[in-house]
Amino acid sequence: MGVDYYNILKVNRNATEDDLKKAYRRLAMKWHPDKNPNDKKEAEAKFKQISEAYEVLSDPQKRQIYDQYGEEGLKDMPPPGSGGFPFGSGSGSGSGSKGFNPRNAEDIFAEFFGSTPFGFGSSGPGRSSRFGSDGGGMFGGFGGSSENVFRSYSENVTPKKPPAVESKLPCSLEELYTGSTRKMKISRTVVDANGRQAPETEILTIDVKPGWKKGTKITFPDKGNEQPGQLPADLVFVIDEKPHDVYKRDSNDLLITKKVSLAEALGGTAVHLKTLDGRDLSIPVTEIVSPGYELVVAREGMPIAKEPGNRGDLKIKFEVRFPTTLTLEQRAGLKRTLKGCKNED
Repeated sequence: MGVDYYNILKVNRNATEDDLKKAYRRLAMKWHPDKNPNDKKEAEAKFKQISEAYEVLSDPQKRQIYDQYGEEGLKDMPPPGSGGFPFGSGSGSGSGSKGFNPRNAEDIFAEFFGSTPFGFGSSGPGRSSRFGSDGGGMFGGFGGSSENVFRSYSENVTPKKPPAVESKLPCSLEELYTGSTRKMKISRTVVDANGRQAPETEILTIDVKPGWKKGTKITFPDKGNEQPGQLPADLVFVIDEKPHDVYKRDSNDLLITKKVSLAEALGGTAVHLKTLDGRDLSIPVTEIVSPGYELVVAREGMPIAKEPGNRGDLKIKFEVRFPTTLTLEQRAGLKRTLKGCKNED
């Protein structure tokens, strides 16, 4: 089974010339070896495949033979009665092989983008063969000087990537507690296959994970605006927390302030709450609520994103409401009741 050029470019078999250009532009920029220094071998292989696929499918004659006979038809099996391949026997390549010999991948890249941003005129194994110093190729008349002519503007030049575009993503505390899926419609400027800028809209999906905090960043590589001669900017969404009517977040903990009467502070009470995931909590307060007292309910705080199944705590602070007036009888009763109580030192 030969190579599937359509699959390599991620296009269908009815792809138009514009479809092929757009696919090549996107994939060649993604897999150029200079853009993948940590996986150069893999990138070089993919880059050559992408270039070969584009060369074949963008040429009507080569594409017709490929569609009928596949990759082997191009390289080894001339169509019956054709008298050989109409696009040459490869004698100029120095290999002596018959059939289709792919062009230098850097040549196609440079031709497609104008002056390539990746320095195809530089020396080394990856440089374009058309800038060789052996007098051959497109600029053979220049002899050994052709490399220097083009090196002056292309050597060590890499495409600039603009700063990431950041946008806030406001989330309720409930969304950050349970998690949610957000659909974001974006509008941006892209560069089409002919190098012209055009508007484009797209729906991006963001899976908000339980426990994410304010400031968490979700990056969509290359989804920002495009400019000719530049790499696309990244698009970054930054989580922002909406204020909540009941709860306040402190890292992985949840804080609330509960108002209680003096009688409740001394005699006991219960705190009734609706949790962020909709459960009803009834928390008994059995200790005396003294100034600064804080009741901690373990594991009723926010989910901890890096520790699935674990949660922070719920911390309840109290605000004691004192009576504004007391009758003489009430005062006397309180004195009698509290007279024998043990006080803190």
